[in-house]
Amino acid sequence: MRPRNCSIAETALALGLAISFSGVVTFKKSEGLRAIARDVPLDRILVETDAPYLAPTPHRGRRNEPAFVVSTAGVVAEARGITPEALADA
Repeated sequence: MRPRNCSIAETALALGLAISFSGVVTFKKSEGLRAIARDVPLDRILVETDAPYLAPTPHRGRRNEPAFVVSTAGVVAEARGITPEALADA
């Protein structure tokens, strides 16, 4: 059974929208989100911060800040099997 988020992502992509990933994608139990990050076309990915909330791992429990988006991008890149630099270039 596919995660509900997968069908939401597919619908968003069909509408021509981009998919944005926040620090939640770095959480231990967010395997489903990382799977979506792996499959979304690279030119449709955004990486964001929910500052001041939901700091990514390894900053959980702290006030989130825009600089932490680097951690989020690293996890998205890892899920895709690319370097963070390649993700940033895209």
